[in-house]
Amino acid sequence: MNAPSNGLPLPHSIPEYLDQLRAALSGADPALVQDALYDAEEYLRSELGEHPEQSEAEVIASVASSYGAPHEVAEIYRDTEVRVQTALRAPKPAPRSTPLGRFFGVAADPRTYGALFYSVLALATGIFYFTWVVTGLSLSAGLAVLIVGIPFAILFLGSVRLLSLVEGRIVEAMLGERMPRRPLYTSRGKTWMERIKDMFTDPRTWSTVLYMVAMLPLGILYFTLSVTLLTTAVSCIVAPVLLGFGAFDNWYLDDHLVSSTLGWWEYPIVFVFGVALLFGTLHLVRGMGKMHGLFAKHLLVKSAQYA
Repeated sequence: MNAPSNGLPLPHSIPEYLDQLRAALSGADPALVQDALYDAEEYLRSELGEHPEQSEAEVIASVASSYGAPHEVAEIYRDTEVRVQTALRAPKPAPRSTPLGRFFGVAADPRTYGALFYSVLALATGIFYFTWVVTGLSLSAGLAVLIVGIPFAILFLGSVRLLSLVEGRIVEAMLGERMPRRPLYTSRGKTWMERIKDMFTDPRTWSTVLYMVAMLPLGILYFTLSVTLLTTAVSCIVAPVLLGFGAFDNWYLDDHLVSSTLGWWEYPIVFVFGVALLFGTLHLVRGMGKMHGLFAKHLLVKSAQYA
């Protein structure tokens, strides 16, 4: 009987070690679990490759004192995650006690501008993801009758997984949602056929495809709302000021008189409406960023904890 590890016997194989590590990280962020599983497998297989004369159980027993038992590794990852997230995240703005302070304080929150930039960028990434996935699925279906069909489909799904990792980095950098920093853990002790089968049967593969298809309408929605509302707000703020200084008075454009239909007493109302719309839009954009971060984690990461 091996020495107990937090009440559990020391694992005899890498899959057992990873199962215990996954269980020890139960309740942790799925992205953290994915990173921990990938790092542990990399280390254990590297040690196994350097000591071919030893069995898998002997290698695991020897590295338990250096790399750590599963529950010890889990505790290290939990502690490190807290320190890393504290260091990487932008400092939160000072809490506001009044409703007006909370309303206008959105301008001092760095997450607002990250979400705003993501909303604009989402139009480009959404078009790219949608085009890539629709083209890949169409060609995979069309080439299925040929000998190159299956290799093409495998390469396409592999590229989708790679793109999901890239999208995760964008989401974490701009929206602050913790996303995986390592590829998805896959059991490398399996044969190529088993790993290909896992790729096709893994729900995460198809949830990633769904996410990339959904990014087109979402990207259009984020971009349209952000640009339209911000442009309207800025126009409402600037126009009364310019009109107050006599701009556009008796201007002619293509022989047509350009003038304002607003009375002087309406200028402050439009200005105040523009300011309220500007800060309301910033709240909306920050909320969309938060919601999208959760949406991305649910479709791109969720199943990793149970893989």
